[in-house]
This record gives sequence, C-alpha cells and structure tokens, in this order.
Amino acid sequence: MLKTRIFLFHPNLRQSRVNRILANKAEKEGVEVRDMYELYPDFKVDASVEQSVLEDTDTIVFQFPMHWYSSPALMKEWLDTVLEYGWAYGSNGHALQGEKVILAITQGASDVDYTEDGRFHVTTETLLKPFETISYHTGLVFQKPFILSGTLSISDEELQEKAKDYVKYLRK
Repeated sequence: MLKTRIFLFHPNLRQSRVNRILANKAEKEGVEVRDMYELYPDFKVDASVEQSVLEDTDTIVFQFPMHWYSSPALMKEWLDTVLEYGWAYGSNGHALQGEKVILAITQGASDVDYTEDGRFHVTTETLLKPFETISYHTGLVFQKPFILSGTLSISDEELQEKAKDYVKYLRK
C-alpha cells in the first residue's frame, strides 16, 4: 500500500489556524502527520531516523507556511542534515529515487501579490524553484505544489473547503 506522509514545518502550530486545520483534516483522513518542530525543538535532527521514515514513504509532503519567501528555518536544517551525500544523492545515493514530493504551502498574502507585477514582484513558483531543484538532484519526482494564498483573510467556511481540497490532492 502506498504511504503518504506530511512533514509539517510550522514553528508555532498551536497558534496556527490554517496549517493546523489542513494537517488535522489530512490526519483524520488517514495521512500521517509528523510535526517536525515538536520532534526537533532544538533543531538537532536525527538523520538516520528521518532517512528510515523516508524509506518507508512513497509520497513526501512538505507542509509549511511561507516565511520570508522561503521555508521555516527547521526545514532548511532538516534538508541539510537528512539529504546526505551517498544516501540521497551522489554516485551511490539513490534512496529517494522515484518517490513523489509535494510542497503544501500557505501564505498570508493573496495570489495577486505573488506575481511579477504584484506587491512582491515574484511568483510563488519562482520562490519554490530551490525545492524543485533539490527534488531533481535527489531523484524525487516533483509534483505540482498545493498553494493556499490569502490565509490572513480566509473565512472558516472557505478554509474547511480548502482542507477538503488538500486531502483530495494528496490522494491523487
């Protein structure tokens, strides 16, 4: 059976409304959610544990809020620690070959803000290019990201609908 896991990188999940609801909905539908800030509050990521989890995963979902146009700090530390030469890449590094990866990101600003002519003068897709490059370098199959914008003003009803959409997307 194919296994989808969410690696949730949110520095303050208790105060999060959107990421918490997305993760809870996915978990209720049988998707395992790993709260990385709960697992590694000291940022001391255990590479061997994480590699074992990844080896037992078919679809890797990195869920996070956009922080200063990128991922939260622990995600960068996690990537640097876990994706080791000889395991994830290099002549003998094929552990992730063929696994799917999905980025599930939330951003407070609207879609319009993340356009070439918008407030930030850059698209979300451009900001996510480093993650796409990491995926290709490690043999992961990069999937279209799940992007939820405008989270600062999203209604409860709309958020519940987006949470359903999220679960449907993960089940594709």
